Amino acid sequence: MMSASLCTDLGELFIYSCGTTLEAKHLQAPEPESRVLGLYFSCSWNGSCRQFRQKLMEFYTAVNAKCERGSRRLEVVLISSDQAKEEWAKDFDGTPWLSIPFEDQDRKLLLWKKHKVTSVPTLIFLDSHTGKLITKNGVALVSEDPTGKEFPWKPQLFAEVMEGPLIRNIEGPQELKELEGYILGLYFSAHWCPPCRGFTPFLVETYKKLKEKGEKFEIIFVSSDRSDGSFTQYFSEMPWLAVPYADEKRRSSLNRLYSIQGIPTLILLDAERNVITPHGRPAVLDDPECKHFPWYPKPVNILTETNATLLHEGPCLVLFVDSEEEELVPALQLLQPIAEKIIAEYKLRDEEPPLVFYCAEEDDNISDSLRDFTNLPESAPLLTILDIATRAKYVCDVEEITPAIVEEFVSQFLEGKLQPEPI
Repeated sequence: MMSASLCTDLGELFIYSCGTTLEAKHLQAPEPESRVLGLYFSCSWNGSCRQFRQKLMEFYTAVNAKCERGSRRLEVVLISSDQAKEEWAKDFDGTPWLSIPFEDQDRKLLLWKKHKVTSVPTLIFLDSHTGKLITKNGVALVSEDPTGKEFPWKPQLFAEVMEGPLIRNIEGPQELKELEGYILGLYFSAHWCPPCRGFTPFLVETYKKLKEKGEKFEIIFVSSDRSDGSFTQYFSEMPWLAVPYADEKRRSSLNRLYSIQGIPTLILLDAERNVITPHGRPAVLDDPECKHFPWYPKPVNILTETNATLLHEGPCLVLFVDSEEEELVPALQLLQPIAEKIIAEYKLRDEEPPLVFYCAEEDDNISDSLRDFTNLPESAPLLTILDIATRAKYVCDVEEITPAIVEEFVSQFLEGKLQPEPI
């Protein structure tokens, strides 16, 4: 049966392109254990979406071709960002899958926020029985496996995906079992990527500092280079390990396992191979002396130029305060218990927190840029929730920020009671 929480997220009513409606309860009928649900975030005017639409239709048909009549191993729900009903209808016409009705804007916005969708096309695959994420990289997966040979791509354990030798420039092959008890960094990068080339020397220095301190830390390079020659040249600059370039299946499986959607990405794993943080790059850049290794996420962050990129990944609460230290420290202390409570609640649900918490200094360059971009008032303190991906903001402009005000503001946002202003 479909997960109850997933059914709640999706709502009650879907529609087929032929006009037939379907209630969510009918998706709860007994289905094969391999059933997968795809959430397809798209927009008709986007060229990449138009190209991918045909690929997805062929994939959908191939995966469901061997099913008994009326049953499906894969169901897809279109979540369109079209602003005109005519555009949505034209894009949806003739497709075999479901869609959230055009008029149900609130439900679409909820799903965009929940899954932190920042661009289209995005295809997220979920296990429809448990609601657990299979991968956010459905677009790449459909392109790599157009007939669904490996469907339903159930997530493997890290040890299973990593099975096989690793290489290092100055030593022979090494096995993962030799790294038991180590903190691991998985570095997804490529020589053709300018931000990667900019970050790699900084990461090399960080790696050397941690080794000099005697930390049990290792990095594994997972290449996205376009040729073996580019990989060899780029890897020659690195003192750590790498997945062999020829092992394309293992590199692809790691990208899928961690839903890599852009590079450079540094994912940090603890000794049990649980994810410490998927945002290792800003953590490393903001800590050149490695004082906070292994960079467990903080409940509340001070906004910086490096971690500001995370504002694009989903809703963020930002409290702007005066630049004086006597203002910043109390602000962090005010937000900390509220952030910790939300993190704990969603951890029990095995879900990511719906908000990331920041404090921003009023006269800081990045704060000024953020205020200009989002057209926020210049007052301080100023409590806001920014959802840049959906170009929405929520502002609580009061003279004094108290824990009660923050909790009420957050509660109303999570319950969908706040009216957004456009960014």
